[in-house]
Amino acid sequence: MRAVTFQGPGEVRVEERPEPRLEHPDEAIIAVEASGVCGSDLHIYHGRVPVEPGTVIGHEYVGTVLAVGDAVTRVAVGDRVLGCFHVACGSCTACLRGDYHRCERGRTFGHGSNLGSLPGTQAEQALVPFADVVLRKVPNGMAAETALFAGDVMGTGYHAVAHAGMKAGDTVCVLGLGPVGLCAVQAAVAGGAAHVFAVDSVAQRLDQAARFGATPVHLTEGNPKAEVRGASGGRGADVVVEAVGTPAAIEAAIGLARNAGTVSGVGVQVGRAELNIGLAWLKGLDLRLGLANVIAHVDRVLALLDAGKLDPSPLVSHRMRLDDAVEAYAIYDRREALKIILTP
Repeated sequence: MRAVTFQGPGEVRVEERPEPRLEHPDEAIIAVEASGVCGSDLHIYHGRVPVEPGTVIGHEYVGTVLAVGDAVTRVAVGDRVLGCFHVACGSCTACLRGDYHRCERGRTFGHGSNLGSLPGTQAEQALVPFADVVLRKVPNGMAAETALFAGDVMGTGYHAVAHAGMKAGDTVCVLGLGPVGLCAVQAAVAGGAAHVFAVDSVAQRLDQAARFGATPVHLTEGNPKAEVRGASGGRGADVVVEAVGTPAAIEAAIGLARNAGTVSGVGVQVGRAELNIGLAWLKGLDLRLGLANVIAHVDRVLALLDAGKLDPSPLVSHRMRLDDAVEAYAIYDRREALKIILTP
């Protein structure tokens, strides 16, 4: 089968790889209908997240079940399914608490040995461990590129808001309007936020946030802190979503949050950094950072997508063939695409 492999910083390749085979009774194999190129893939592409050369990459996917192990009961051969970007066993202590993103046997597709050596999904076929926990049937009539968002990007945007405990009537500020940030904007609006401010420096992304119901604020030409405080009686945002993945963005989020507010950081952070932790302490902030618990939210996100309350379709800027993955990564690296969907 054909698959996209990481070769080194700035280099991917489409190669022939053996088709996956069932090895455990909880596994499924799917024929991939569509996969996505994600900001997390770009971290790998740049070498910021270490992955071994030759690793099959990608972690967003929709497909049709080709085979299932004897223990799989929730999906069957022929079902059209979507999957979450990380897998979880469903039975360890973390999973029983609902913390699927911290599963003791958890692995992430396409992220190399540091995250479980699970081959990625930018391929013609993919092996899915713990299929009953990870896979969901696609609602009738839902497009592959819509369903695909539930297993990662929209799931992460939804998590950013839900994990922060956002309530109807809250003021929310989203920093960074890539696909995850724009999905967080949608989730906040759908959740009843009174005000949603969307901060970025790219005009097209600010325009898209406005179409989703947010107040766009240019990062440098505008004054995010003044805008947010003006709408909140001088207090600041109840919830600030950081969807950039830099220490500077976390620090900006700390400054935008109200006293005893929440900073929800879903941007990928790597390595050590200095933050104004003293200001966070003085303000009594709740800092909620880390990998999104997408499995915990996937059913709600799917229901909202099916009802039209969430709609990621405006985020898909490019549709390309799997064989054109080298070009797709180059386009994404140049920031000429918002979201790329690959099809075999």
